[in-house]
Amino acid sequence: MTFRPFFAMLALVLASATQAAEPPTFIGRASVIDGDTINIHGKRIRLHGIDAPESGQFCRDARDRNWHCGQKAALALDAEIGRRTVSCQITDTDRYGRYIGICSTGGVNMNAWMVEQGWAVAYRKYSRDYVAHEAHSKRAGLGIWQGRFTPPDRWRKGERLGSDTVSRADTGACAIKGNISSKGKRIYRLPGTKWYDRTKINEGKGERWFCSEAEARAAGWRRAR
Repeated sequence: MTFRPFFAMLALVLASATQAAEPPTFIGRASVIDGDTINIHGKRIRLHGIDAPESGQFCRDARDRNWHCGQKAALALDAEIGRRTVSCQITDTDRYGRYIGICSTGGVNMNAWMVEQGWAVAYRKYSRDYVAHEAHSKRAGLGIWQGRFTPPDRWRKGERLGSDTVSRADTGACAIKGNISSKGKRIYRLPGTKWYDRTKINEGKGERWFCSEAEARAAGWRRAR
């Protein structure tokens, strides 16, 4: 009795299982959700190993003035991607159901680029892949390192610098609420419209603030009826 056919078949099964277990790669045009999250073909992807300021977050510049670092980080990512195709190698999923991935376009690793340019920090809680890139941007005073800021993970927990709690009502900026309904629909509400005051923004779920209707529509939100 020969075992060669059996072992050949076993090797084929194992090879097929390995291929099936390989993480997916998403390729296509990307829309930017915020400084560390993009969307490709309806798949929301959180950039692995980095943490960018939240959409509604303010930082302090070199002259200790407030500036909208969360919005600037998202705009920087959007400008760098432009209309080029983005490729994301998926590494995991998070507790919100988002994919975690390493994304590149034009041969540039966007995760590393965001940290190196000072638009995000190395998310040491999950990875140390971009610590050296963070050190570079910190030395150069780039992006959020030009002044003071609350680390994004601590900002999400409610920590503030004290002077970065600028009221949106006072500034008139970024007061549009991007809400995600129970059915997953992305809807934005303008100040003064129905249900605006009752709408609460949970940025951990992917909800966000917008500074203009054009920005909201470009990110895939529609105006509430």
